[in-house]
Amino acid sequence: MAANNVLALTEGNFQSEVLLAPVPVLVDFWAEWCGPCRMIAPLLEDLATEYEGQVKVGKVNVDENQRLAAEYRITGIPTLLLFKEGQVQDVIVGLKSRRDLKASLERVLTPA
Repeated sequence: MAANNVLALTEGNFQSEVLLAPVPVLVDFWAEWCGPCRMIAPLLEDLATEYEGQVKVGKVNVDENQRLAAEYRITGIPTLLLFKEGQVQDVIVGLKSRRDLKASLERVLTPA
C-alpha cells in the first residue's frame, strides 16, 4: 500500500500526523479501485523522497476512512490536500503533473 516514506493515514492518526505536523503535509485521498490514484502513487513516493524533512506525504484510503473523506468534502479521487499548520492550503483534484505538484509544494515552503 504505502511506500516507506509515504504514511498510511487513518482517522486514528490524522490529527497527530497531519493537523499537528511541524511541516506541511500532502495528503492523497485515494482508493484501490481508482486507476488515476494508482498512476499518481509513484510520483507521490518520489516527491516524498525529494522533500524528505521538508514535507510529509500521506495517503488516506477513502473506502476505509469515510469520515475523513466526508469531513474534507472529497467528491472525486484522487484529491490531494496540502496542509500547513493544520489548515488546508491547496486542493489538487485529479491526475496532475510532477511540475504542478512541485509548484504547490514550493508555494507552501516559500515564506510569504
